[in-house]
Amino acid sequence: MSQPPSPPSRRDVLVTGLGAALLPRLAHAAQPAPTPKATMLTRPIPKSGEALPVIGLGTWQTFDVGASPAERAPLKDVLQRFLDSGARLIDSSPMYGRAERVVGDVLAQLPDAPRPFLATKVWTTGKQAGLEQLETSVRDMGRGRMDLLQVHNLVDWRTHLPVLREWKAKGRVRYVGITHYQKSAFPELERLLKEETLDFIQLPYSLTDREAEKRLLPAAAANGVAVLVMQPFATGNLFSRVKGRALPEWAQEFDCDSWAQFFLKFILGHPAVNCPLPATSNPRHVADNVRAGFGRMPDAKTRERMARVLDT
Repeated sequence: MSQPPSPPSRRDVLVTGLGAALLPRLAHAAQPAPTPKATMLTRPIPKSGEALPVIGLGTWQTFDVGASPAERAPLKDVLQRFLDSGARLIDSSPMYGRAERVVGDVLAQLPDAPRPFLATKVWTTGKQAGLEQLETSVRDMGRGRMDLLQVHNLVDWRTHLPVLREWKAKGRVRYVGITHYQKSAFPELERLLKEETLDFIQLPYSLTDREAEKRLLPAAAANGVAVLVMQPFATGNLFSRVKGRALPEWAQEFDCDSWAQFFLKFILGHPAVNCPLPATSNPRHVADNVRAGFGRMPDAKTRERMARVLDT
């Protein structure tokens, strides 16, 4: 297994646990993404200075669906709301079953939507197998283009990183990076941040999993590497931890009106982070998630207060 098991349903947590105290917030979260008058916050990609909107979209499990209209319709709504909000980065992998092709197919049905920032990965061993996988990914997901290519879970990275750099030099991809979901790989990730020329790193980080703060996030900042965050909801466990609890009133101080935004804004409160990647196939959830990219962010003192919420 290269990824954790399926996350618990956020819908179950919201519907059965939060009760009347959160009904106004749920109604608010169910609304469409913020109006064009608002602008999603951005952070620069260190190596280029390009402004990247601070909320991304993961596709693990959520986009691995068939071709029927019933299966694809919610995903079309998800991508439309996501892009209309000002968000841009969509992350996938050949490991995610049909997700890459589904992203490409659904985006093709949205010709007037804003241009996304497309990111995927190489996840195989051997140069030829890697090249074939990359070509398939670019064809299926990117329709001939790709913004970011990453070595998934450091699989055969010594073979693939030179290929990705060659593609970047030729203009076939704009950025290259590495990923891993296991904390046991953090020392190797840190070493590569310092020794290799990288544009991006993707790692796990959340309110209850702060290991990356110790060395990886500082190393990324020191070496000018953009940070993408997988598992921002701790594979759904964060919603289980707050089941039945109302959002703290003081969350309004940083323009937060849902638990999803609370968890995402905690991550974005760290200055080294560029973009968390919550995965969803639920249009209401993506409308809620993207709102975390607007308004004020918590400072360091507030983030520690946020972390203590789960201790009570």
